[in-house]
Amino acid sequence: MAERIVVDPVTRIEGHLRIEAEIKDGKISEAYSSGTMVRLLEEILKGRDPRDAWAFVGRVCGVCTTVHSLASCRAVEDALGIVIPPNAELVRNIMYCSQYMHDHVVHFYHLHALDWVDVVSALSADPKKTSEIAQSISNWPKSSPGYFSDLQKRLTKFVESGQLGIFANGYWGHPAYKLPPEVNLIGVAHYLEALEWQKEIVKVHTIFGGKNPHPNYLVGGMACAIGLDDVSGINAERLALVGQLLKNAKTFIEQVYIPDLLAVAPYYLDWGAIGGGLGNYMSYGDLPTNGYNDPSSFKFPSGVILNKDISKIMEVDLRNDEEVKEFIARSWYEYDGGNDVGLHPWAGESRVKYTGPKPPYEHLNVDEKYSYLKTPRWKGNAVEVGPLARVLIGYARGREDFKAVVDSTLAKLNVPIGALFSTLGRTAARGLESILVADWAQEFYDNLLLNLKNGDTRMANMEKFNPAKWEKTAQGVGHTEAPRGALAHWIVIEDTKIKNYQLVVPTTWNASPRDPNGNMSAYEAALKDTPIADPEQPVEILRTVHSFDPCLACAVHVYDEDGKHVSRVKVL
Repeated sequence: MAERIVVDPVTRIEGHLRIEAEIKDGKISEAYSSGTMVRLLEEILKGRDPRDAWAFVGRVCGVCTTVHSLASCRAVEDALGIVIPPNAELVRNIMYCSQYMHDHVVHFYHLHALDWVDVVSALSADPKKTSEIAQSISNWPKSSPGYFSDLQKRLTKFVESGQLGIFANGYWGHPAYKLPPEVNLIGVAHYLEALEWQKEIVKVHTIFGGKNPHPNYLVGGMACAIGLDDVSGINAERLALVGQLLKNAKTFIEQVYIPDLLAVAPYYLDWGAIGGGLGNYMSYGDLPTNGYNDPSSFKFPSGVILNKDISKIMEVDLRNDEEVKEFIARSWYEYDGGNDVGLHPWAGESRVKYTGPKPPYEHLNVDEKYSYLKTPRWKGNAVEVGPLARVLIGYARGREDFKAVVDSTLAKLNVPIGALFSTLGRTAARGLESILVADWAQEFYDNLLLNLKNGDTRMANMEKFNPAKWEKTAQGVGHTEAPRGALAHWIVIEDTKIKNYQLVVPTTWNASPRDPNGNMSAYEAALKDTPIADPEQPVEILRTVHSFDPCLACAVHVYDEDGKHVSRVKVL
């Protein structure tokens, strides 16, 4: 008989996600993913001015920060037929790339690394040997024996005090941890260094967007004025700071993040065959180089891969009402047409109908509705979105930049491309695209400086900003590739106000419950057949779910759950 365990919440900083897994013969036989509390920004936006929507949706999450505002502006611009100036596109791209570099580094070290790095094991490391390993894999200057010795002493005081602080509640000593103490010490050192680094790269958002998180955007372009000699605007000094921040971020990625990723991966190559899940992948594409209306110019290409077949790429049309649909058969919502109907987001409905157990409760009723996440499908298919999807689609489309980073990494690890379809592949993909994004950010920055040098300082197109120039009714869709995956906002405007607004976010694609046909989404599929060494400490569940970087704030908020479980798990 299967034993059911509960992990709630599954997060280190951001999440509000519950996983229930049935364990049989040492493996997960069934898994269920639930968003546990509702949040309806779609309803809040109805009747408001479309030009203000970006400010509301930008507050969906303090981690994603910029991407919802970007998608919202694009949705309104699409509905109203607004084309933004090249400089505004470049600034948006630079902010986007900064967000990617920040998000991927933070994910690796602060949200995912402790699934692989045993903090307490680092206490037994030899600082001299640690230094030798660190210097053999990177030129990063903070790698002396004295540096690691001092860090080890600080860590020892934490452990001896019994107050581990940010390192509390870990499964230290778990048999699934395989790194030698010295590599663990390197991981802990860079965890702490990344905390310092991440507060610098976000300054790019404060320069162009006024603040971080939730930088300012503008329908029609960007609200920041550029004047190279203007003391109050974005001048030459501030642009030079942006350039330095981008350069420093690229250095950290190349000398810290990627070497650490390659140092950890060889000890966990068995995870190249675990957590693959659906085998279906989708990307909307982003980072335009010839305008948002020219998808062929995107740095991140769009497309869909089904059944791991990278020889065939299908196109995505977000305006086709037969492609993207959201279902609620297992979600705590109701549609006028019934539980089994699917709705395209332009016709989307967001009415809650909770039919689940009253908290606190022991288990979800997974035979009925069990999540506040809807279940989106592309042409009826469950798909995975995120870094792995983007890297695979770029690779499958034959893009040389993608092929270079993928092939060189596979060669270093001596694994086939099939290893990418896994938890390890999902984790590696974030690092691979961080290399690409760091280069692209510099390209966008150089192009912005060139435009300014040539006298083009335009940052907004206000021609259709006046509602008197709008049609009576309009609808649009704005999409982007958030760090966690495909994100799109659909808007319907009537009489200059928002009539309907729907967000379909990356974690909705990945973490949603089963559809009307009983088919699993990405999280549930990826967890099946995962080996569990100790049901009381299911670090294996965390490894796979964290590899997606769950971010449930886009859809839900959390409540504490005090029910009696086979295993109640607390995580960092």
